[in-house]
Amino acid sequence: MMSNTPQKKMPATPREALGPTIWEIVIAADTEFTIGRPSETDKMLTHPDVLNDITYNENMPYWAEIWPSARMLAKFLMKEQFTPNQKTLEIGCGLGLVGVVGLHKGLNVTFSDYDATALEFAAENARANGFENFATMQIDWRNVPDDLSFPLILASDLVYEPGNVDPLLKMIAKVLAPDGLCLMTDQDRIPAQLLRETLDKSGFVYTTQALKAGLPGGIRHKGTLYTIRKG
Repeated sequence: MMSNTPQKKMPATPREALGPTIWEIVIAADTEFTIGRPSETDKMLTHPDVLNDITYNENMPYWAEIWPSARMLAKFLMKEQFTPNQKTLEIGCGLGLVGVVGLHKGLNVTFSDYDATALEFAAENARANGFENFATMQIDWRNVPDDLSFPLILASDLVYEPGNVDPLLKMIAKVLAPDGLCLMTDQDRIPAQLLRETLDKSGFVYTTQALKAGLPGGIRHKGTLYTIRKG
């Protein structure tokens, strides 16, 4: 049955706000991946449509950068073994680095993000690395389809604001299969303590592992890998 509940308009950052695409080589465990990203992320924040989305929807276009936590999770995934063709959801995929590494590892990846333009970049980056068999899905964490279920969820650098914690974990609780696994990296930002407290209260079982990642020859950033299962 179709819901009569009004649906919030989902965002799509205008392409003209992003500038030309820059192609960057990202190295994860000695393997090179080609990732395209917007060249003018500073100017993007002055575009009228982006400003409107920030003002009225509190939606910052964080997706347009390759964040250290994504590099951490990419590096971790390269060292792990997975069931071939395992159904996998990347939450808040942004440019799709983590999902591209998942494809490289033989996973059946669905890239998901709140912003439609982020999904376009993720798809372009998957193809740039030789992959065609993947899916994309625009998702609002607060309005997740009832029929979604994945045995493996990947997520990186999604806890920028305290207000992100509750809807993110509710989505994971809804979408993660009963015996599934969520691998999430965070750069230990201010909401990290709230994340752990909410994980405890939500009935998840989790472990943590310290990780580091950065540009070759550059600053290495510290972060945490959360290995999350349902209790």
